[in-house]
Amino acid sequence: LILTVDHCKTQALIMIICLFFFSHIFFCLPKTVLVIFCLMKSFRNLVFVFHLFIKSSLNHNTHHRKCDSSTLFIILFSLSLSLPLSLSQEDSQRYYSWRSFGPGDRRTPELWVDLNSVQQGHVRVHGILSNTHRQAARVALSFDFPFYGHQVRQITIATGGFIFTGEITHRMLTATQYIAPLMANFDPSFSKNSTVRYLDNGEVFVVQWDKVRLQGREAEGAFTFQASLHRNGTIVFGYRDVPLPVEKINSTEHPVKVGLSDAFMALLSSPQTPDARRRTIYEYHRVEVDTTKIVNRSAFEFSPLPTCLQHTTCDQCLRANLTSGCGWCNVLQRCSDGIDRHRQEWLDYSCSEEVEQHSPTVPADEEEAPEHTAIIAGVVAALVLLVFLTLLAVYYINTHPTVAPPFYLMQRHTNNYWPSMKFRNQGCHSSYAEVELGVHEKEGFIEAEQC
Repeated sequence: LILTVDHCKTQALIMIICLFFFSHIFFCLPKTVLVIFCLMKSFRNLVFVFHLFIKSSLNHNTHHRKCDSSTLFIILFSLSLSLPLSLSQEDSQRYYSWRSFGPGDRRTPELWVDLNSVQQGHVRVHGILSNTHRQAARVALSFDFPFYGHQVRQITIATGGFIFTGEITHRMLTATQYIAPLMANFDPSFSKNSTVRYLDNGEVFVVQWDKVRLQGREAEGAFTFQASLHRNGTIVFGYRDVPLPVEKINSTEHPVKVGLSDAFMALLSSPQTPDARRRTIYEYHRVEVDTTKIVNRSAFEFSPLPTCLQHTTCDQCLRANLTSGCGWCNVLQRCSDGIDRHRQEWLDYSCSEEVEQHSPTVPADEEEAPEHTAIIAGVVAALVLLVFLTLLAVYYINTHPTVAPPFYLMQRHTNNYWPSMKFRNQGCHSSYAEVELGVHEKEGFIEAEQC
């Protein structure tokens, strides 16, 4: 970059390196400081501004070798929108930790369960799911499978490459409460070679979507992948054949998701009829993985983390070091943080008030002093950086009055590069995201009959 542009670009590059150094210092501050930068965008803005910066300088100021203060100001402004910060916390590492394994990892073959080598009679081919599209069927497990701390004994297998773990089956299974190795618009009925098979040996339950194809894109090739639910709560996604990158799978007719999700149901009063209450699903956590790592002979392993629900006594609940935010409800004889599938029951029996009454009091100075110090430090640092950028921009504009108007690049910057920002903070317990059943859910799933 320095060899192809003039002295102005060299100055800008040096300033950008310095600003990124300071931005990473801010990023290391506690997460409470991140709210200051909630409107800052990704590095794509920076790349685009560099593109316009170089192009406009080479075409518009070919004979003018002085530093263009207007373009420099725009670079600094866009850089302030490009610090590596985000408020999205779908995967807060609170319930699961996960790792990815590529084709060259030694552990990848060990994570794949070869159903062809299993004795006949143990592997079952679901006849209905293997010959239909957009259907789901309930299957009982031979063991209690811990999912987000809840013991699940019955799951629902869907033709669309995922497992539904909710207790109440509805037509919008793709919204939440899923285990999705590769949720997409698969149609097993297209070919006789396409099957949905599963195995339950008492220690692991495996579902394999074998040689299934995307509806409308059958010529792209057949997918073979599986999801393994281990008795200890470990979940493994294995991929044998992935002919198409996940990023290129169309989500218009069917959602495309890879990961885990759970939700709770709450009864809310309707504004029209206050006496009647309707069921509303709230997704309280989601794990999303890097789909670019899904290739042939790859795998993901999800390891469950300790949860409040696993504690069976009050002493364990309040003194456990591996969990935080847990409270004991004497009426229910349950340990919880109030955010799980039993949320409605926790509220009905006023467990939150009981936990607050019996929780040990911590002096306000000791509890809030570190957090307040971090917030004040972050605010001061942000203000200092803002004042520095403003003074620097004003200085260059005043010392270079002959340059092009500062709005030159702004006029060429189309709205396509400034998408609306949407943040979802589901990791915080003070806010919950209600599941939105959008345009992706067009046909829904119909529960199949018994095999």
